[in-house]
Amino acid sequence: MAKIKPFRAVRPVKNLASRVAAPPYDVMDAAEAREMAAGEPDSFLHISRPEIDLAPDIDHYSEAVYVRGRENLAELMNRGVLFQDKSDCYYVYRQQMGDVIQTGLVTCASVDDYVSGVIKKHEHTRADKEDDRVRHIDYLDANDEPVFFTYHFDKGIADLVSRAASAAPEYDFIASDNVRHTFWIIDDPATIERLTAMFAVIPNMYVADGHHRSAAAGRVRDLRAAGNPAHRGTEEYNYFLAVIFPDNELNIMPYNRAVRDLNNLTVAEFMSRVAENFDVTPVLSSVAPKERHQFGMYLAGKWYELVARDDSFDETDTVNHLDVSILQNNLLNPVLGIRNPRTDQRIHFVGGIRGVEELVRLVDSGDYAVAFSLYPTSIGELISLADADKIMPPKSTWFEPKLRSGLFLHLLK
Repeated sequence: MAKIKPFRAVRPVKNLASRVAAPPYDVMDAAEAREMAAGEPDSFLHISRPEIDLAPDIDHYSEAVYVRGRENLAELMNRGVLFQDKSDCYYVYRQQMGDVIQTGLVTCASVDDYVSGVIKKHEHTRADKEDDRVRHIDYLDANDEPVFFTYHFDKGIADLVSRAASAAPEYDFIASDNVRHTFWIIDDPATIERLTAMFAVIPNMYVADGHHRSAAAGRVRDLRAAGNPAHRGTEEYNYFLAVIFPDNELNIMPYNRAVRDLNNLTVAEFMSRVAENFDVTPVLSSVAPKERHQFGMYLAGKWYELVARDDSFDETDTVNHLDVSILQNNLLNPVLGIRNPRTDQRIHFVGGIRGVEELVRLVDSGDYAVAFSLYPTSIGELISLADADKIMPPKSTWFEPKLRSGLFLHLLK
């Protein structure tokens, strides 16, 4: 059963929240982060992407980067931009992007739950990214960005969270992403106790986004425990920062693909190979698939609709019936030679928020030869796969809106 606990968040003073809050560290490169934070000394990017305050050619994994992040956190706290609450609280974080509204409970989750499988995952992590997050968290002595969890909707929890969100908010602003971010504090001991007890009967939570942060939290706990002869298992480092959303509110967008070349095939040869497993239809306008097993393909200035043939995949297979698997197994691997999409530098993944227009731009630029639009993976597919202890192909889901960073941190001491 799920174990959560309240905590004393480090967060911005009320009038600076919108200036501190920033996109998560992994949705931009260093150059974009440097430009976004220019002239913004209070931006959380100075903590989440501290390399922006060092020489542009610095190794992003060097010790100087992690040290600078720690210094920047201390500096924002010393200037009074960030402060720590005086008592343990839960918090409510709501995001509204157009018609999409998702309301989550900000909490600390248990590392033990992650290790035991109460918190279920659906992706493998990359060693280099996991190592980076371990060092980042360890040097900061804090979880600075939350993991995005989901769970099966529970009316009792929803009612309590909704009641808390009926009060006057602590923060309420529209960010540069045109998403409204609203934040409430739950400091009533009785409500805190009830929420903790309600989650104690929730059998599982699921990592929607943040597998590297989750894995890194476990490794940091092990490091701290090994260095603490008096380790009891109740220290703050045994918990990590999370926002937990009910599954019926989440919005998943497709995670599209672009490939740099046609694997030494001519266009005619490539099209012939694609037709072995897909029905191919030329179309006059861009294709954003409207149903499962349908794909769009942009090649040489033209769009095509691809429909996977029924005999090309096993609909009963939890993993292989996913559209990302069908594209990988029937086209990207056998035709384009993308055997390992986690490591192959010829493939580029494009979040659905950028739209199919980004696929056109990439191919028309000449940097990519072909691009594919997909139908989004559903939250039901994600949960079913995680319940079966299966792993999705990389870059299967793009959740939107993204959690804004800098609105709350969890100190490990």
